[in-house]
Amino acid sequence: MKILGIDPGIGICGFGLIENDKALDFGVVTTVIGAPLPSRLKELYEGLTEVIETTKPDVVSVEKLFFSKNITTGISVAEARGIVLLVAEQHKVPVFEYTPNEIKKTLTGYGSAKKGQIQEMVKIHLGLETRPKPDDAADALAAAITHSLMHKF
Repeated sequence: MKILGIDPGIGICGFGLIENDKALDFGVVTTVIGAPLPSRLKELYEGLTEVIETTKPDVVSVEKLFFSKNITTGISVAEARGIVLLVAEQHKVPVFEYTPNEIKKTLTGYGSAKKGQIQEMVKIHLGLETRPKPDDAADALAAAITHSLMHKF
């Protein structure tokens, strides 16, 4: 099963495709900083559409929105998540959602793990030589791994 993990963000949206515990592709979709929000949402939509059409995943695993202390950041992540959900639905790809704590706990056994710990576990789990970069792509791979592990058992 090909699993596309997505770490939603309006400026940088990470994606990572795995199959059988192997990383097939990962990277980010970026939007122009300072551009009007509708333009950025359109860029994100087009970028994610290209990712889904290119990778042809069986499922999408996306990080759930968690409460943010910075309401502006929380709102923009929610808007990016809306684009992720829309693109997946348009391509008839089922979506599974996991909280950041679920992802951390699944990969490390500890719900408050630090980014470096998550990146190291992604590297180990997928047999990569180095930690995946940028952080957003590593987080997306972590979301994909979480779905893979949750559905193996």
